[in-house]
Amino acid sequence: MNMTTLNDGLALLAIGMGFVLAFLVLLIFGMMFMSKIVLWLNKLFPEAVEEVKTTVKKAASNVDEAIAVAIAAIMAKRS
Repeated sequence: MNMTTLNDGLALLAIGMGFVLAFLVLLIFGMMFMSKIVLWLNKLFPEAVEEVKTTVKKAASNVDEAIAVAIAAIMAKRS
């Protein structure tokens, strides 16, 4: 193996990794900057928050009824 080829390959590797690292650093700072802009815009133009009304299912208030249903299911399973 020729040493100049190895040196050229390592230099190319370092340059390529340097460009990728620089791009990722710029991307991170760009995302942080855009996040701050969006937070600032949300303070200026807040979105209307809709309240979601959920209905709560009423639990079986009659314990005897729940026990009867459970016993009926067990009896049906055994038969």
